[in-house]
Amino acid sequence: MLQEFKKFAIKGNVIDMAVGIIIGAAFGKIVSSFVSDVVMPPIGMLMGKIDFSSLVITLKEASNSTQAITINYGIFINTIINFIIIAFSIFIVIKQINKLKKEEEKKPEKPSAEVKLLTEIRDSLKK
Repeated sequence: MLQEFKKFAIKGNVIDMAVGIIIGAAFGKIVSSFVSDVVMPPIGMLMGKIDFSSLVITLKEASNSTQAITINYGIFINTIINFIIIAFSIFIVIKQINKLKKEEEKKPEKPSAEVKLLTEIRDSLKK
């Protein structure tokens, strides 16, 4: 069982997937920072100096023993923008990969010398 697991874990697909997940997580952090630190401040300024991360609806005020209960819709807006940027980026990458694959499929393979010879022999026999 240990040998089977070792064989599975060392396969190229598993390692590629792990690398993709790690890079994806790092990319998500970069996009989150981009949205909250670069995109949202100018939008907030244009909308009257609003800090989106502080936009909340208070359902219950804080008391001595409990914290306030709030709906943090500003953070939710930031998360939606993060998702849109990540989804669009992935869409562009996949579109380019598919374009490259189609170009590879269009290229006809040149037959080898052996195949050319066999084709000539076949054509000669037909005559």
